[in-house]
Amino acid sequence: MKIVVIGGSGLIGSKLVQRLARSGHEVLAASPNSGVNTLTGEGLAAALAGAKVVVDVSNSPSFADDAVMSFFQTSTRNLLAAAAAADVGHLVALSVVGTERLQASGYFRAKLAQEALIKASPLPYSLVHSTQFFEFLGGIAQSGTEADGQTVRLSPAFVQPISSDDVAEAMHDVALGKPLRTTVEIGGPERIRLAELVQRFLVAKGDPRRVVADAQSRYFGAEIDDRTLVAGDNARLGQVTFAQWFAAQA
Repeated sequence: MKIVVIGGSGLIGSKLVQRLARSGHEVLAASPNSGVNTLTGEGLAAALAGAKVVVDVSNSPSFADDAVMSFFQTSTRNLLAAAAAADVGHLVALSVVGTERLQASGYFRAKLAQEALIKASPLPYSLVHSTQFFEFLGGIAQSGTEADGQTVRLSPAFVQPISSDDVAEAMHDVALGKPLRTTVEIGGPERIRLAELVQRFLVAKGDPRRVVADAQSRYFGAEIDDRTLVAGDNARLGQVTFAQWFAAQA
């Protein structure tokens, strides 16, 4: 079966491509580097010809409010049109746990707009909401670093981080299943407070920055609480803990 992975050269996409290939499928890793650009439409029709499943794990190159909205709306419309023309039987897209609760952030407004386009399309689909990846902890730390360069101010709200390997494994299973026509959630095996997790991460890296827990701190522009970034009771949970993930990076 031919499967096209949009964003196939990225963090999740590259791992997903490997897993699908090992399962015996014909997999095309589609990205601008391979001549497939969902934003312009370049190469999209040729890439999707004969595909039965399309998985979208792409991300915007810019997180500025207008740019990210333009990216997700334009690329999703182009992808949906090309998939319909190619008679694709299943569209799978990766999004974020808490997207609907993070609408003070331009990025998450754009992700919600992407999801709305997919749901409104006649294409059979599955949406996967994932909690934050361990691999983004460095970026989260940087987002909360103050002008002194020594203090990181972050919310103490609970998070449920997941490894990119666990995400790729879940995406593999959803892609090979029947279209769900709904949203499923995936998350890591542990719930931990964001400020505490980032402090553990920095200490493990030998980074001298100190994390200050501040309930008023925003998460990429949005206020969060203990429910915002954790998966629901019926979520699929990954296996990799923070300690296991960090050890594997070393």
